[in-house]
Amino acid sequence: MAQVIAVCVSSAKGQRKTPAESVLVQENHGIVGDAHAGEWHRQISLLAQESIDKMRALGLDVTTGDFAENITTSGIDLVSLPIGSRLQVGQTVLEVTQIGKECHNRCAIYHQAGDCVMPKEGIFARVIAGGTIRPVDMVSRIC
Repeated sequence: MAQVIAVCVSSAKGQRKTPAESVLVQENHGIVGDAHAGEWHRQISLLAQESIDKMRALGLDVTTGDFAENITTSGIDLVSLPIGSRLQVGQTVLEVTQIGKECHNRCAIYHQAGDCVMPKEGIFARVIAGGTIRPVDMVSRIC
């Protein structure tokens, strides 16, 4: 069963995100108060705990939010989801818009480990239906 491990926000782009008890998600906007929210195709970012664990296996001391992801999941293979897939995440519905991203400026994680999982294994989504997301909320593909 797939679930949310953590929800994270930051007030500025280019920063690690800080875990929160819950986040309010607004339709066609993203997480209220997060720097990456807005009317574009990458309103929310998701990364699997399993991806973070890969970086830990390389000896890095990393945790949720360190890759600037908004939602950390467990039990769902995010990178195998086709563009256009819809996920029920807590009270919200998200639509996958992008798998991975080009990393123009190598982040601190890349310089520490020589690699970073977010450009290859992170996914991005736009908000179809808003609501609240909390750690331990269920994640399921609905189409």
